[in-house]
Amino acid sequence: MGWWQVNADTLAGSRFVLSPLAETFASLKLLHAGVGRHPGEQAWLRAHLPGYRARLADDPVTALLVRAGLGRDWIADFLTPTPGDAETFEEGVARVRAADPARARADLRLSLAGPLPGRLERDDLAERAARILEYVWTDAVRPYWPRRRRVLEADVVARTAQVSRGGWAAVLDALRPGTRWLGENRLQVNLHEYPPREISGAQLVFVPVTPQTGWVSWEGRHRYAVVYPCTGVLAGSDGCRAPVPTSLGALLGHTRAQVLVLLDSPLSTTQLTAVTGQGLGSVGRHLKVLLDAGLVERRRAGRSVLYSRTGAGQVLVEAAGPGTGPGTGPTPDGASIRS
Repeated sequence: MGWWQVNADTLAGSRFVLSPLAETFASLKLLHAGVGRHPGEQAWLRAHLPGYRARLADDPVTALLVRAGLGRDWIADFLTPTPGDAETFEEGVARVRAADPARARADLRLSLAGPLPGRLERDDLAERAARILEYVWTDAVRPYWPRRRRVLEADVVARTAQVSRGGWAAVLDALRPGTRWLGENRLQVNLHEYPPREISGAQLVFVPVTPQTGWVSWEGRHRYAVVYPCTGVLAGSDGCRAPVPTSLGALLGHTRAQVLVLLDSPLSTTQLTAVTGQGLGSVGRHLKVLLDAGLVERRRAGRSVLYSRTGAGQVLVEAAGPGTGPGTGPTPDGASIRS
């Protein structure tokens, strides 16, 4: 397994960072795989996979570059520069484009664990990588970025609250498969048999993405990143909302019933706003009604207030049965069809 040696100062100074470039690269990985893990990803692929494949069919060198860069166990480093604070997509992709040609080829040899195909022995690999990332951003990520950003922000709120309740160990154990706190200042970052890295004193950032993937990256010895997928209800929110039973929607109203259904695990108003697509004021009004009715409860976790279903709310949702009504089907990237 791969693990990093950290010290208390590095962990205490770590933080969450949102990255449009990381979101775009995660989306490129999803397009390359061509298989969605939940209905939202499947709907997004139906909308964007044909265009992506047609583009690569017209550019076999870039198609080969993508296959080589993603590798099997290792991603070519120049494709995933460690995200900077408040970095725009344009700033991030400029760092991909600026990669030294010799370094790009060396990174690809490492990801391939072997020699580079003859067609990739060229100096424009970084430019080609930047162009395919720009295509994915423009065509398949930027149209949905405001909503995705809200989902990512909501994930950060939840993780931050988790830190305040159980410390960093509780968060690290749940980031993604293969990531966990080993104790003795050791952070396991994946399941591969790579040598440990000493990162004490370096900057450590955690970067959420909505596609169900992840990786690690670093710049020299001063900045490290763990990219991880949103999990649970937030991950699913990028493609389809929780199904609302017809009878429950008729009783409470569709959106209020949806809020109640989503609260099978604690969520903040920020998270609910991201997941439902409703305004903060609308979500707040629905929560007040549900609170007054005794169907949800709230508690403070650090700076956040988290809401969850009460026993009465649980009984009501279970009695209503599975969702069969209109308004639950997915459309690309989280825009739910509503009646």
